[in-house]
Amino acid sequence: MAYKQTLTFGLIVGTRNIFSAEVAQASRGVAIRRLEKLGFNYVILPVDETPTGCVETYQDALKCAKLFSEKRNEIDGILVVLPNFGDEVSIVTAIRSAQLNVPIMVQACDDDNEKVDVRSRRDAFCGKISVCNNLYQNGIPFTDTTFHTQPLEGGLFTSDIRRFAAVCRVVNGLRKARIGAIGTRPAGFQTVRASEKILQASGITVMPVDMSEIIFAAQKLGSSGEVAEKVKEIKAYGEIPKRIKKSWIVRQAQFSVAVEHWVAPTTFTQAQYSAGIRLKKTSAAPRVQL
Repeated sequence: MAYKQTLTFGLIVGTRNIFSAEVAQASRGVAIRRLEKLGFNYVILPVDETPTGCVETYQDALKCAKLFSEKRNEIDGILVVLPNFGDEVSIVTAIRSAQLNVPIMVQACDDDNEKVDVRSRRDAFCGKISVCNNLYQNGIPFTDTTFHTQPLEGGLFTSDIRRFAAVCRVVNGLRKARIGAIGTRPAGFQTVRASEKILQASGITVMPVDMSEIIFAAQKLGSSGEVAEKVKEIKAYGEIPKRIKKSWIVRQAQFSVAVEHWVAPTTFTQAQYSAGIRLKKTSAAPRVQL
């Protein structure tokens, strides 16, 4: 899986019928324009699919879930926008029914102190509490914004959506990762312990190999052309102190080539081992970039 340059968000704009539909519709347009300006793609129900163009009822939620499910291979994360109080049941139903298992961020708009009449009031502050509480009740993790409420325009939303994009890249990049573990961990460093069962529960597979196998493979390489090329690469990487013997560099090169031979057919995301050699990335391996 190659690194994905442009992310796509499933966009849910919530509303509730006792609040102004006009305010919700206007914020829907603002959210779309902001994502476009920031260089993100989005998947959202067509404006004429629901009475307000937003998600408000159970039927709206099922339509949204169906669309998201059809686009599951495109959607990297879900962005929930609350222009007003919103309907927490329909929003969570859409997310739960789509079953995308991608990161979620919940944004809520500020109220304007000069516009708190019946036609203009948002009350997204309370609506966000309700939505997040329902996500928590359903065991669905989510990402919060810097402040509980904030406008879609401006720098705060920009920084929050970019941080959320980084979360999406990491989560989706590691979901099917294969980690190569060469040898056992140092006995004196319990800080590097990890549970393979917990990693596997998140889709991350650990493939172990005994250190002796890598050492024996390295010794068999002798002074092959691959080893000579690796020696050149090591010398070109940085300055090597004079006290470092040439035989040590060759040994390092042999070890590195042996590791690359082990990694190549297995296409790990990144190999992890005690010697600390930098591995060659394979084109089939998923990459993570913040």
